[in-house]
Amino acid sequence: MIALAVVAAVVLTVVLTRPDDSDGGSKAEGEVLLQPAAKSGPDPFTASTARYDDTSPSPAALPSSSASANVTRGVDGAAPGLYGGTRKVGSCDVEKQVDVLKKDPAKNKAFASVLDIDASAVPDYLRALTPVQLRMDTRVTNHGYRDGAPTAYQAVLQAGTAVLVDDRGVPRVRCACGNPLLPPVAQKSTPKRTGEAWPGYQSSNVVVVAPAAQVVNVFVMYDPKSGEWFERDKGDTGGGDKETEPPADQPSASPYPSTSVSSSPSPSASESPSPSASSSPSAPSSEQEQSPASRPAEPPSAPGAY
Repeated sequence: MIALAVVAAVVLTVVLTRPDDSDGGSKAEGEVLLQPAAKSGPDPFTASTARYDDTSPSPAALPSSSASANVTRGVDGAAPGLYGGTRKVGSCDVEKQVDVLKKDPAKNKAFASVLDIDASAVPDYLRALTPVQLRMDTRVTNHGYRDGAPTAYQAVLQAGTAVLVDDRGVPRVRCACGNPLLPPVAQKSTPKRTGEAWPGYQSSNVVVVAPAAQVVNVFVMYDPKSGEWFERDKGDTGGGDKETEPPADQPSASPYPSTSVSSSPSPSASESPSPSASSSPSAPSSEQEQSPASRPAEPPSAPGAY
């Protein structure tokens, strides 16, 4: 049944780079904040611009593998079914986000600085993003707003979180708080989990979204309530959504073609990299098929905990 369709995502072993001390909140004592989908979290940039369903979807579980339970794996940003939502309904109110930031020049400037764009370019930037819902618990670098400046911290966003993604499928804004997002960074020690865990949370199921090798013009998305698949053009807020068939090909697992980093399992660690190939997410009555290999990634400069 379509309702049991697998998340058609390429799952990769994550390769990490040791961060600079000033980058991505790496000095925050190795903490990773768990953020439930509907809660704004600390120091929000704006009021929520998310449009939530009555319930958040349960996170899609990754299959077991020979890797440590604390392995964090990457998912290709173009993978069909990586994101979900409701057809014809954007998970975020983009125009509201634009309007709120426009009315607060200081926040708008801080928001732009995180994403390395001009403050005047924020409206066009936001309108070029695509509103979706996460279908996996996802690791990011989140940014709050405090004392007139952005504050970076490592976070895990719950499956069901409304986000805006760029044209490579990477989350760039968390809509429950208006916070700008960047990819996560490695940490020099085993991360400590903080915040509020949700039912079904497992550190071994947390993923990182890897940028797609090419621009994603059409996102193939899954509606967990109706069990239907649909297509959403990049930058569309839902009005142009079209029904589609479930993906015919389920990509196989593939590690990044570079040495990955491992560390000892720890019950309190959110994630840590490990040199192991993994397999793509599956669900009952779903089958996996082969797909092209993933793209190369830059090798790590030094070990780091993730």
